[in-house]
Amino acid sequence: MQETFVYREAGLDDCKEVYARICEMECRQLPFARFSAIWKAQIDSRQYHCLVCACGNMVAGVLNLRFEPQLHHAACIAEIMEFAVAPSYQRQGIGKEMLRRACVIAKDFGCTQIEVACNQLRADAHRFYLREGMRNFHFKFSKSLLENTPKENAIGR
Repeated sequence: MQETFVYREAGLDDCKEVYARICEMECRQLPFARFSAIWKAQIDSRQYHCLVCACGNMVAGVLNLRFEPQLHHAACIAEIMEFAVAPSYQRQGIGKEMLRRACVIAKDFGCTQIEVACNQLRADAHRFYLREGMRNFHFKFSKSLLENTPKENAIGR
């Protein structure tokens, strides 16, 4: 029997499932209390749109968008903040369909571009984005503001 996938905007009740997908993506447990507070604020904000792919009661995929007017574009830009598909659901077309839907949502919001920043170590994700028509035109730099932060790049910190 083939599984049925439902693509929809996330709601408050999806918090624990989305949390699980993002912790899987990050290879670590994030502090749930802080995560859920941010989740509620984003769900209540028009500047965010969280798309999920549900299979029964499970969130198989999550794509979280932020809409932001940017001076250097003189336009609104959509940025993919988080994008994760559960390992058991990967390579089934869910990511491709979620990205397609995210582009439609962003365009309907009035955005002229969609962007994503992706850790340099996520080579499979880079291939996916390139295959789906995205281009790597930028470098993104970051600096931790916390004490004793390791200087090497690693997923799961």
